[in-house]
Amino acid sequence: MANTHEQSTALGDIAARQLAIATRTVPQMGTITPRWLTHLLQWVPVEAGIYRVNKVKDASSVTVDCSGRDERELPQTFVDYIDNPREYLLSAVNTVLDVHTRVSDLYSRPYNQIAEQLRLTIETIKERQEAELINNKEYGLLANIAPQQHIKTRTGAPTPDDLDDLLSKVWKEPGFFLAHPLAITAFGRECTRRGVPPPTVSLFGSQFITWRGIPLIPCDKIKIEDNKTKILLIRTGESRQGVVGLYQPDLPGAQSPGLAVRFMGINHKAIASYLVSLYCSLAVLTDDAIAVLEDVEINKYHEYK
Repeated sequence: MANTHEQSTALGDIAARQLAIATRTVPQMGTITPRWLTHLLQWVPVEAGIYRVNKVKDASSVTVDCSGRDERELPQTFVDYIDNPREYLLSAVNTVLDVHTRVSDLYSRPYNQIAEQLRLTIETIKERQEAELINNKEYGLLANIAPQQHIKTRTGAPTPDDLDDLLSKVWKEPGFFLAHPLAITAFGRECTRRGVPPPTVSLFGSQFITWRGIPLIPCDKIKIEDNKTKILLIRTGESRQGVVGLYQPDLPGAQSPGLAVRFMGINHKAIASYLVSLYCSLAVLTDDAIAVLEDVEINKYHEYK
């Protein structure tokens, strides 16, 4: 009868791995996204955490004249401002990170444990920041769209006609469409059905489809409910009277604009604590800086023959 346990003639994999050094990665987190919205906004530093948007009370009352070659009397005018302009206050996204000093002392090679814990915490805070910029009930994009800037889809699915209607609402130097990735694919299907595949453009080293030359930027922070979502069209920048992001400059322990990390000390259990804070807000300078397409269906498919 043959011996089923034959003796090895060379070193095996399991034993050899005990002497090998594995190549390690930093911790990966599937919830991290590109956060294109924060890249595309113009960010304005805010003194004392307050940003006041002054507007003209009645633009039609400002009179001018195209003078002829006579000595007619020129109109006299002035520009009046509203008495109670809206003020935007910076909002905070905070958390306290705890790291046991024993862990950071003993297990920080090849990657520093505190640095990696802070990196992943900051990534999570920045993801929350983008969600608040869109959905916050006080200063978020969706909560600050004027009634006349809301339109609905014609057939449910987002068609080229629907995006053209958005462009008619934000026609002064529109910057980008902002939509959930599933809404963008739904728009792509409607373009394919009509035989007008949208061209692409390269931004930040990535490819985006466009409509009328305006890129469709994906963002998973725009909610989907009952297979329906929204598509935004945004103009950005103070000089364009568009949408601007707001942040607090010169924070102690600043890591990036509006974000700071501060050491809070070590308690009697040898746990070190770090306060991570991000201060931000958003302002829509004029009503026609943003519009929204509502009732966008993402589950409409077609048979191609």
